[in-house]
Amino acid sequence: MMLVLLISLFVFFLLNVPIALSIALASLLAFHAHGDLPLMMVIQRLYAGVDSFPLMAVPLFMYAGLLMEAGGISRRVVDLAEATVGWLPGGLTAVTIVSAMFFAGISGSAAADAAAVGSILIPAMIQRGYDPKLASAVMASGGSLGVVIPPSIPMIIFGFLTGASIGKLFAAGILPGIVIGISLIALSVFIAWRGGMKDITSFSVSKFVRALWEAKWALGAPVVILGGILGGIFTATEAAAVATAYALIVGLFIHRELKIEQLPGIFIKATLTASTILFIISTASVFSWLMAIEDIPGKIAVHILGITRNPIVLILIVNAILLLAGTFVETTAALILFVPVIMPLVPDLGVDMIQLGVIVVVNLAIGMLTPPLGICLLVSCSIAGIRLEEIIRRIWAFLMVLILNLLLITFWKPLTMWIPGFMK
Repeated sequence: MMLVLLISLFVFFLLNVPIALSIALASLLAFHAHGDLPLMMVIQRLYAGVDSFPLMAVPLFMYAGLLMEAGGISRRVVDLAEATVGWLPGGLTAVTIVSAMFFAGISGSAAADAAAVGSILIPAMIQRGYDPKLASAVMASGGSLGVVIPPSIPMIIFGFLTGASIGKLFAAGILPGIVIGISLIALSVFIAWRGGMKDITSFSVSKFVRALWEAKWALGAPVVILGGILGGIFTATEAAAVATAYALIVGLFIHRELKIEQLPGIFIKATLTASTILFIISTASVFSWLMAIEDIPGKIAVHILGITRNPIVLILIVNAILLLAGTFVETTAALILFVPVIMPLVPDLGVDMIQLGVIVVVNLAIGMLTPPLGICLLVSCSIAGIRLEEIIRRIWAFLMVLILNLLLITFWKPLTMWIPGFMK
């Protein structure tokens, strides 16, 4: 059954069968190969895979992100970012990263981050003479922060899979997200400056104060979400519901840019996106259950531990596996397929479960920037109107910076654990 499960999954991936269907079909073939398992177990595991209160946060954060985008929040975030860092050499690249960081504190999704901010800033950069390939690379790298800076849908899924505190996972992602953002800003500005790109804007206190005032409700969203979670006022799922209500009220009654007639389309779009994620989780729960029956994670762990028990080498192996997985497996599926494999190694890794969660999510965030399945790359190239292969040369510098940040997160524990240390 183990051979059927793993080989059939690999074959379906090679045939470019959609992720959820690949997992489902491989699981069905494994059930058939086992012979003693009733097919009704498939239905039961599909249902049990998504029968979870924490997973309710996934569609709710999707709703919140789309409502905030339609309600004018993303535009105000971009205006504030431009007033803050737009005066730098190659300032629009810095504006892109800062805007992505702000929006990451709202959406919980890298794809939503790249789409919301990229739809405004990629055309603006191209109009001002920036290379479309650079504009796409900058936006894709900034968009990947959408799953590192809380709220983060992959962190919710990691907490669901491992039982780790989602609130502490969110807290652990704050400093790494800021450090990664600053390093991406430095790289983007350097590349733009070396290429001779200079924006004509200058820093203005009055412009900054005006943009800050206009963005006060936009900035209130991450304050409400993170403040409530870190303060122990509500859970991550309840925070998602509060964020949705907040976005609806701000868009309809304060900014007045969100119209009632837009709501059905927004809810349909969010539901379709969330359903895709939840369907992957549902099918992957069947796959994970079969892996548990055959103790596949334990057997893989034994083989890895047979190579070495050195914690440094082990964590580097885990990083390498996740980086490779992120290049061809969708983030949600990668979490459900590989986290059970990593869990038996935790006692030997020498890292806290919360720190491990951030390491896993940052690895998969880098995968969003890596062909052929880099969702942030695909979104950015689509907006810029260029082919994926055109951007590959531009993306390497950003990948190297992200990998250096990953190593810092892996080996410097205070970066992830300092803020969670204040939580009960």
